[in-house]
Amino acid sequence: MVQIHVKRGEESQFLLSTTVDESVGTLVRRVTEIYNGRLKVDRICSEIPELADHGITLPPNMQGLTEDQITELKLTDEWEVKCVPSGGAEFKKDEIGRRNGHAPNDKMKNVLKKTMEEAKALISKKQVQANVCVTMDMVKEALDQLRGAVMIVYPMGLPPHDPIRMEFENKEDLSGTQASLQVIPEEEAQLWWASKEMQRGKKLQDYVGKNEKTKIVVKIQKRGQGAPGREPLVSEEEHKQMMLHYYRRQEELKKLDEADDDSHLQSEWSDRHALKRQFQGLTNIKWGPR
Repeated sequence: MVQIHVKRGEESQFLLSTTVDESVGTLVRRVTEIYNGRLKVDRICSEIPELADHGITLPPNMQGLTEDQITELKLTDEWEVKCVPSGGAEFKKDEIGRRNGHAPNDKMKNVLKKTMEEAKALISKKQVQANVCVTMDMVKEALDQLRGAVMIVYPMGLPPHDPIRMEFENKEDLSGTQASLQVIPEEEAQLWWASKEMQRGKKLQDYVGKNEKTKIVVKIQKRGQGAPGREPLVSEEEHKQMMLHYYRRQEELKKLDEADDDSHLQSEWSDRHALKRQFQGLTNIKWGPR
């Protein structure tokens, strides 16, 4: 199987296993699905701690308002009584006024946070270092784990405006956010290898040959962004190791220079001819008047 190391810019994303017979179009679709799926998992995981600490999201017309403003405008959150966490709620006010403050108890918090860590580990970038290929099934498994944990803590579900529920239902609105810049629609995705765009009408073997044991690095880009930068000859980690070795070598040479002190050669006891001169009566000779 061909192993593909997918990157975005200089940052590693995941490993993918494929064959040389796979078409580039299919490969682009698979890579994009996994790439965007991992982003979805990351977005949900970024909301889970807020859900665990401050409860469900307030309706959009109540977010950011103070209690006095809510009372003055006579606004009510109909979902507060519908979406009660298992085991009862513990009030912890959300200082930014985004969530209602009715948080799950400690046991339910642990369920959410433990599941979040497991889901993140499943599709983590560390899987590249572990030489584990990520599949779309693994991404779906991570989403299912998160969905199951939320259902355990909130059996009645989350309100329709909660970002976690919107992510699960693929109704998320990312417009105007940093997250929207990271997502790459499948029809706009491009794969680049060896500074060449891989054309959808071709097969992978047209670029890498027929060796099924090939390992390559491809970069995913949005159409119109141009060719990605070349891979550096030396990675950042290798550069750090080289600089560390150079520094240690310089310190060793400095210590050797300090230890190379030959002033003792001028001492009387180090003179090889001292005994000979003493027998010949040539010691303590001074030139000039006494």
